[in-house]
Amino acid sequence: MASREWIVPPDALNFDHVVADIEAIRAVIPQRHDMEALTAIIYDDVENHVCVGYRDITENEFWVSGHMPGMPLMPGVIMCEAAAQVLSYHVQAHDLAGAKVVGFGGLDRVRFRGVVKPGDRLVISTKVLKHRPGRLVICRFEEFVNETLVCEGEITGIPLPVDELAQS
Repeated sequence: MASREWIVPPDALNFDHVVADIEAIRAVIPQRHDMEALTAIIYDDVENHVCVGYRDITENEFWVSGHMPGMPLMPGVIMCEAAAQVLSYHVQAHDLAGAKVVGFGGLDRVRFRGVVKPGDRLVISTKVLKHRPGRLVICRFEEFVNETLVCEGEITGIPLPVDELAQS
């Protein structure tokens, strides 16, 4: 069996080299409070459109008490949101979408392959497959804890009509 071809091999990552801490992330993407899904960005390759971030999962996550009581597991939808935020950071930091804000346009081929729980570091790698400014961005993503793949799939990001939404 062939070995897995990672977007970025987990053992090649340098967690001591922070490209963007939480304040730098906040300067680029709008999510705040309970919806902030990232701790840091540690790799951002503009030429190859690859970006890697992580989230240190704590006992204080909003979902811990209810998903699942006595057995806290990070919800899959929050795992997908974390991947979307890494993609959003890369897209917005490098103006790949030509938009003020990029939102979910779709999820494809998503597979959950493991669990994420308090005390884990969820690492999220994204690779842009296609982008059309003003229209869409499609990326592949992988998420892992240590070197165990826990989630993978594709995300489509689309420009959001920020001015229209702000007037609502």
